[in-house]
Amino acid sequence: MQSTAETAATSNKMLWIGRIISAILALFLLFDSAMKFVKPAIVVETTVKLGYPENLISVLGIVLLVCTLAYVIPQTSILGAILLTGYLGGAVASHLRAGDPLFAVFFPVVFGMLLWGGLFLRDARLSALIPLRR
Repeated sequence: MQSTAETAATSNKMLWIGRIISAILALFLLFDSAMKFVKPAIVVETTVKLGYPENLISVLGIVLLVCTLAYVIPQTSILGAILLTGYLGGAVASHLRAGDPLFAVFFPVVFGMLLWGGLFLRDARLSALIPLRR
């Protein structure tokens, strides 16, 4: 059985792992959002290939930015994760409809898993709601 000090050290370690995972994902999503405002050729080409008109790219950037900001703010992190799950689910559906390779389909799925995993490790409210047992 672990002592209180060992439990606290493990808890602190998990908190930091969750923060690191969440920060890396948030930085990637913020970068993705910024690219939707800058609109380099690859972003326009990919978005149009997925069936979205070019004039919606900035709107998608705003949606992604708002959802990501909600995710990084501790008070709204669970809402942000729910909103980002919907956004990533739309990405999965878009890639499936476009007939993209499996990597393009599973990339947002893995992101969603990491998103919730990082949040689970850094937010005691979520770990209390979904207790994992050994």
